Amino acid sequence: MSTHRAGRLTSKIVFIATAFALAGCASDIMKNYVGQPVESVVLDYGPPTAVVDLGQGERAYQWRQVSTSTVAGTSSGEVRHTKHGTVYEETETPGYIERQECFYTFYARASGGRWFITNFRRPKLECE
Repeated sequence: MSTHRAGRLTSKIVFIATAFALAGCASDIMKNYVGQPVESVVLDYGPPTAVVDLGQGERAYQWRQVSTSTVAGTSSGEVRHTKHGTVYEETETPGYIERQECFYTFYARASGGRWFITNFRRPKLECE
């Protein structure tokens, strides 16, 4: 296995391990709002992106978060000796911008003229 390929494999393993270590983080935070008025979430994260009336005194409140990050490109090379002389072969992988969109949804029920969080939808794994 080349050094470049081994490095890429190690990076993937570290990413997966980190993802599993962080799994549940957002859900753990969201769980703390169950039983609280919707205003508690609004005070911490601002107004929701969407409010959906589900009927029968229930609503879904949703917050959307978009984040971007830069993934650096890589470059590696190898000196090869051929019958025509020494050749340096370079391999480049360009960098790119990664965009992540996450939705955080709370379910609420009306009580006494206010809305109280009753449950939440677990975010996708990448958003935990």
